[in-house]
Amino acid sequence: MIQLGNVIENQRTRQRMIFLKTGIETKGEQLQIECFSPVTSAKDSEHIHPFQENRFQIISGELIFYINRKEQRAIKGNIVSIPKNVPHYFRNPGPNEAHYIQEFCPALKIDSLFETFFALAREGKLNEKGAPNIFRLSLIMLKHEKEFRLTKPNWIIQKIIFKLIAPFGKFLGYKEAYNY
Repeated sequence: MIQLGNVIENQRTRQRMIFLKTGIETKGEQLQIECFSPVTSAKDSEHIHPFQENRFQIISGELIFYINRKEQRAIKGNIVSIPKNVPHYFRNPGPNEAHYIQEFCPALKIDSLFETFFALAREGKLNEKGAPNIFRLSLIMLKHEKEFRLTKPNWIIQKIIFKLIAPFGKFLGYKEAYNY
Protein backbone atom coordinates (compact mmCIF):
# COMPACT_ATOMS: atom_id res chain seq x y z
CA MET A 1 0.00 0.00 0.00
CA ILE A 2 1.39 3.37 -1.05
CA GLN A 3 2.20 5.78 1.77
CA LEU A 4 3.41 9.36 2.01
CA GLY A 5 7.05 9.55 0.90
CA ASN A 6 7.15 6.22 -0.93
CA VAL A 7 9.36 6.17 -4.04
CA ILE A 8 8.66 3.72 -6.84
CA GLU A 9 10.45 3.21 -10.16
CA ASN A 10 9.19 1.54 -13.30
CA GLN A 11 12.06 -0.71 -14.40
CA ARG A 12 10.71 -0.84 -17.95
CA THR A 13 10.29 2.93 -18.57
CA ARG A 14 12.66 4.25 -15.85
CA GLN A 15 9.89 6.62 -14.67
CA ARG A 16 10.14 7.48 -10.95
CA MET A 17 7.39 8.65 -8.60
CA ILE A 18 7.58 10.13 -5.12
CA PHE A 19 4.24 10.26 -3.31
CA LEU A 20 3.80 13.72 -1.78
CA LYS A 21 0.13 13.41 -0.79
CA THR A 22 -1.96 10.26 -0.77
CA GLY A 23 -5.67 9.66 -0.51
CA ILE A 24 -5.16 8.70 3.13
CA GLU A 25 -3.68 12.09 4.10
CA THR A 26 -6.19 14.08 2.03
CA LYS A 27 -9.27 12.04 3.01
CA GLY A 28 -9.58 10.90 -0.60
CA GLU A 29 -9.54 14.36 -2.12
CA GLN A 30 -6.16 14.28 -3.85
CA LEU A 31 -3.15 12.22 -4.86
CA GLN A 32 -0.02 14.28 -5.53
CA ILE A 33 3.11 12.71 -7.01
CA GLU A 34 6.50 14.16 -7.90
CA CYS A 35 7.41 12.47 -11.20
CA PHE A 36 10.55 12.08 -13.26
CA SER A 37 10.11 10.79 -16.83
CA PRO A 38 13.08 10.01 -19.07
CA VAL A 39 13.18 10.85 -22.76
CA THR A 40 11.21 8.36 -24.85
CA SER A 41 9.79 7.96 -28.32
CA ALA A 42 7.26 5.46 -26.97
CA LYS A 43 3.78 6.69 -26.21
CA ASP A 44 1.32 5.46 -23.64
CA SER A 45 -2.01 4.11 -24.75
CA GLU A 46 -4.73 6.71 -25.03
CA HIS A 47 -6.87 6.54 -21.91
CA ILE A 48 -9.30 8.39 -19.68
CA HIS A 49 -9.75 8.88 -15.98
CA PRO A 50 -13.57 8.68 -15.86
CA PHE A 51 -14.00 10.25 -12.42
CA GLN A 52 -10.75 12.18 -11.88
CA GLU A 53 -9.17 15.41 -13.03
CA ASN A 54 -5.47 14.92 -13.87
CA ARG A 55 -3.18 17.95 -13.47
CA PHE A 56 0.52 18.41 -14.34
CA GLN A 57 2.83 21.20 -13.19
CA ILE A 58 6.08 21.14 -15.19
CA ILE A 59 9.17 21.84 -13.07
CA SER A 60 11.81 21.14 -15.74
CA GLY A 61 12.11 19.48 -19.11
CA GLU A 62 9.18 19.15 -21.45
CA LEU A 63 6.20 16.92 -22.06
CA ILE A 64 4.04 16.58 -25.14
CA PHE A 65 0.38 15.95 -24.32
CA TYR A 66 -2.22 14.62 -26.69
CA ILE A 67 -5.53 15.73 -25.19
CA ASN A 68 -8.70 14.99 -27.11
CA ARG A 69 -6.48 14.30 -30.14
CA LYS A 70 -4.86 17.76 -29.96
CA GLU A 71 -1.13 18.11 -29.33
CA GLN A 72 -0.01 20.45 -26.53
CA ARG A 73 3.60 21.14 -25.56
CA ALA A 74 4.33 21.89 -21.90
CA ILE A 75 7.59 23.32 -20.55
CA LYS A 76 8.90 24.63 -17.21
CA GLY A 77 6.23 26.65 -15.42
CA ASN A 78 3.31 25.34 -17.49
CA ILE A 79 0.29 23.72 -15.89
CA VAL A 80 -1.80 21.26 -17.87
CA SER A 81 -5.22 20.20 -16.55
CA ILE A 82 -7.09 17.30 -18.07
CA PRO A 83 -10.75 17.10 -17.06
CA LYS A 84 -12.28 13.79 -16.10
CA ASN A 85 -13.33 11.53 -18.96
CA VAL A 86 -11.16 13.29 -21.58
CA PRO A 87 -8.98 11.02 -23.79
CA HIS A 88 -5.26 11.71 -23.41
CA TYR A 89 -1.71 10.44 -23.20
CA PHE A 90 1.69 12.09 -22.94
CA ARG A 91 5.39 11.50 -23.51
CA ASN A 92 8.75 13.18 -23.02
CA PRO A 93 10.26 14.05 -26.43
CA GLY A 94 13.55 15.21 -24.86
CA PRO A 95 16.25 16.25 -24.81
CA ASN A 96 16.21 15.98 -20.97
CA GLU A 97 14.35 14.12 -18.27
CA ALA A 98 11.01 15.76 -17.44
CA HIS A 99 10.35 16.65 -13.81
CA TYR A 100 6.77 17.48 -12.84
CA ILE A 101 4.13 17.31 -10.16
CA GLN A 102 1.11 15.21 -11.10
CA GLU A 103 -2.20 15.38 -9.25
CA PHE A 104 -5.39 13.37 -9.35
CA CYS A 105 -8.59 14.75 -7.85
CA PRO A 106 -10.20 12.83 -6.24
CA ALA A 107 -7.52 10.29 -5.35
CA LEU A 108 -9.69 7.16 -5.62
CA LYS A 109 -7.34 4.12 -5.92
CA ILE A 110 -5.04 5.40 -8.68
CA ASP A 111 -2.02 4.97 -6.37
CA SER A 112 -2.74 1.23 -6.26
CA LEU A 113 -2.80 1.13 -10.07
CA PHE A 114 0.65 2.80 -10.30
CA GLU A 115 2.01 0.51 -7.59
CA THR A 116 0.67 -2.55 -9.42
CA PHE A 117 2.15 -1.63 -12.81
CA PHE A 118 5.51 -0.60 -11.33
CA ALA A 119 5.67 -3.88 -9.34
CA LEU A 120 4.87 -5.91 -12.46
CA ALA A 121 7.52 -3.99 -14.42
CA ARG A 122 10.09 -4.74 -11.71
CA GLU A 123 9.21 -8.44 -11.96
CA GLY A 124 9.43 -8.45 -15.78
CA LYS A 125 5.71 -9.21 -16.14
CA LEU A 126 4.91 -6.51 -18.74
CA ASN A 127 5.29 -6.76 -22.50
CA GLU A 128 7.14 -4.22 -24.68
CA LYS A 129 4.03 -1.98 -24.69
CA GLY A 130 3.86 -2.01 -20.89
CA ALA A 131 0.88 -4.33 -20.50
CA PRO A 132 0.59 -7.57 -18.52
CA ASN A 133 -0.94 -10.66 -20.09
CA ILE A 134 -4.70 -10.48 -20.74
CA PHE A 135 -5.60 -12.66 -17.73
CA ARG A 136 -3.75 -10.42 -15.27
CA LEU A 137 -4.87 -7.28 -17.12
CA SER A 138 -8.54 -8.22 -16.85
CA LEU A 139 -8.34 -8.38 -13.06
CA ILE A 140 -6.40 -5.11 -12.78
CA MET A 141 -8.66 -3.17 -15.14
CA LEU A 142 -11.86 -4.32 -13.43
CA LYS A 143 -10.47 -3.32 -10.01
CA HIS A 144 -9.44 0.12 -11.31
CA GLU A 145 -12.32 0.87 -13.69
CA LYS A 146 -13.11 4.12 -11.83
CA GLU A 147 -9.52 5.32 -12.19
CA PHE A 148 -8.36 4.26 -15.66
CA ARG A 149 -9.86 3.05 -18.92
CA LEU A 150 -8.36 2.57 -22.35
CA THR A 151 -10.25 4.43 -25.06
CA LYS A 152 -10.18 1.54 -27.55
CA PRO A 153 -12.12 -0.58 -27.88
CA ASN A 154 -15.21 0.93 -26.26
CA TRP A 155 -15.29 0.45 -22.47
CA ILE A 156 -18.47 -1.67 -22.61
CA ILE A 157 -16.73 -4.14 -24.93
CA GLN A 158 -13.58 -4.13 -22.79
CA LYS A 159 -15.59 -4.74 -19.62
CA ILE A 160 -17.46 -7.68 -21.14
CA ILE A 161 -14.18 -9.23 -22.30
CA PHE A 162 -12.48 -8.59 -18.94
CA LYS A 163 -15.40 -10.13 -17.01
CA LEU A 164 -15.24 -13.25 -19.21
CA ILE A 165 -11.47 -13.59 -18.80
CA ALA A 166 -11.09 -12.58 -15.12
CA PRO A 167 -12.16 -15.97 -13.67
CA PHE A 168 -9.36 -17.63 -15.65
CA GLY A 169 -6.91 -15.05 -14.30
CA LYS A 170 -7.98 -15.87 -10.74
CA PHE A 171 -7.70 -19.59 -11.49
CA LEU A 172 -4.13 -19.01 -12.74
CA GLY A 173 -3.31 -17.28 -9.45
CA TYR A 174 -3.12 -13.71 -10.69
CA LYS A 175 -4.19 -10.82 -8.45
CA GLU A 176 -5.94 -7.50 -9.10
CA ALA A 177 -3.24 -5.53 -7.25
CA TYR A 178 0.47 -6.01 -6.51
CA ASN A 179 2.67 -4.37 -3.89
CA TYR A 180 5.85 -2.63 -4.96
